[in-house]
Amino acid sequence: MNQETTVGIIGLGNMGRGMAQTFLREHFDVVGFDIGLEQQEAARAQGVNVVESIQALCAATHVIVLSLPMARHVQSVIKGEGGIIEHAQPETLIIDTSTSEPEITRTLARELKELGHQLLDCPVSGGPAGASSGTMVILVGGDKPVLERATPYLDALSSKVVHLGESGNGHVGKLINNLLCAAHLLTTAEAVALGKKAGLEPADLINGLNAGSGRSAISEVNFPRWVLNNSFDSGFTMQLMRKDVKLAKSLIEDMKLDLPLSEQITSSWAASEKDIPDQDDFNCIVKPYGFGE
Repeated sequence: MNQETTVGIIGLGNMGRGMAQTFLREHFDVVGFDIGLEQQEAARAQGVNVVESIQALCAATHVIVLSLPMARHVQSVIKGEGGIIEHAQPETLIIDTSTSEPEITRTLARELKELGHQLLDCPVSGGPAGASSGTMVILVGGDKPVLERATPYLDALSSKVVHLGESGNGHVGKLINNLLCAAHLLTTAEAVALGKKAGLEPADLINGLNAGSGRSAISEVNFPRWVLNNSFDSGFTMQLMRKDVKLAKSLIEDMKLDLPLSEQITSSWAASEKDIPDQDDFNCIVKPYGFGE
């Protein structure tokens, strides 16, 4: 197995498996690890070489992609017992595609650099469909030479890579992106509910909005693909989106900004926990406006 064309993926959920599928299609060898048996079996069925430990994964490659739910999982995988730091080959490159916490990422990047390794924060947009088709948008934080080393792997996964500067900045950008996404779900739901009450067909209104200046990714993608047809199966959960919105709220507080509209958005998402289960699709936030009935 050629280590230059071998990629390790830790976290074989919807996103991790989608990225594995893309790497395999682009002629990379993929070694994967996940603690979940269901995830292991699904990845193995795709052709991923699923190994039993992070130690085994590190032995096979010096390029590791992380696709994990939260910052604490990233910390554990990198610094915990049996983790990457304990077993990594010299000059290992870690590409963290999780939506994580900027300051934790910056601390990890410094610690890894001192040990001779490299970390890029590379949060992604596009969901499982974008992961499996190689059309994600990737926001990158980290040193430019490290980005240059990572470029062949990022290009395989994405339609666009945007470098936002130093370590942690990718995660800042992604939290802001997801805050806007959260806002657009609510504002688009209200707009379509208004149009419906006024006698417009929702699908016709969405087509009209998408031809004008009121369009967004939510109106162009989410409503036609997952809302108006009542499928609500994007592969991204309420739990994950609520986590991201909460992190965006913390970022606003850290910056000591007064953003009243953002406060309303973050409060609405937090309040949704009472009525919409964590495992439901994140587009379900629009259901109180009369969708999905």
